[in-house]
Amino acid sequence: MPNTTQGSVASLWRYPVKSMAGEELTATEVTERGLLGDRAYALVDSADGKAATAKNPKKWPTLFGFRATFIEPPRPVVSVPPPIRITLPDGTTATSQQADLHDLLSQALNRPVTLNAARRDHAGPVNAEEYWPDMEGLDFRDTVTDFTLPGGTFFDCATVHLLTTATLDRLHQLYPQGRFEVPRFRPNIVVTPASGEQDFVENAWIGHTLAIGDAVRLSITGPCGRCVMTTLAQGDLPPDPGILRTAAQHNKVSVGIYATVERGGSIHRGDAVRVE
Repeated sequence: MPNTTQGSVASLWRYPVKSMAGEELTATEVTERGLLGDRAYALVDSADGKAATAKNPKKWPTLFGFRATFIEPPRPVVSVPPPIRITLPDGTTATSQQADLHDLLSQALNRPVTLNAARRDHAGPVNAEEYWPDMEGLDFRDTVTDFTLPGGTFFDCATVHLLTTATLDRLHQLYPQGRFEVPRFRPNIVVTPASGEQDFVENAWIGHTLAIGDAVRLSITGPCGRCVMTTLAQGDLPPDPGILRTAAQHNKVSVGIYATVERGGSIHRGDAVRVE
């Protein structure tokens, strides 16, 4: 497998605000902190200081109904991310420059929140909560646990999440009535394998380096364990616990892989993807 072409980039995604719908890109820069602008912001609960995440849908039932986009493109050399525009579930739009933004968001979410930017010099770790549904194969069942985000970021685990269309196709084979579509899994990079096979092909890339285009090199660190977020309704996707159950039964609750950035640079839709 080393130094062989595995496929090409089918789509690129970034999520300016944690757990809100994001933006599809045709090209982007990759830095040591992942795709430029990814998870640059998060809502933080003013009552307990925890980051808002759809991983706890009982507390944050409408987060997937919000969408965030950058008003101007983020730049690698700027420590503070550029302003964003947020579209609320009712269609109202607001920007991070508005004085009443926190009040508007708090009212929409029925909880007091502030919009915070990720900072490398953040004073301490930020925690978040995850609800584990009562489902066989999960580490916990019908309970809420706390987890700590990597320092100075709003990522759950790694800075890059990659997924292949082969995995989505395989899951659909196993559970034909399920809609295994990209938005459910919130990847950064979607790869279409050259082989055309329908299987969990990216599992074999763990421990290897992935080369994308001319410059970017990613170190594949491990599988991406999934959570209740994949079962939630968003857009025209219906709620479906069978999505997570299928991943648990057939791929150890994993869909896709996590990576860290060995070397940054530009990537584009259509770029070749190679295992080195």
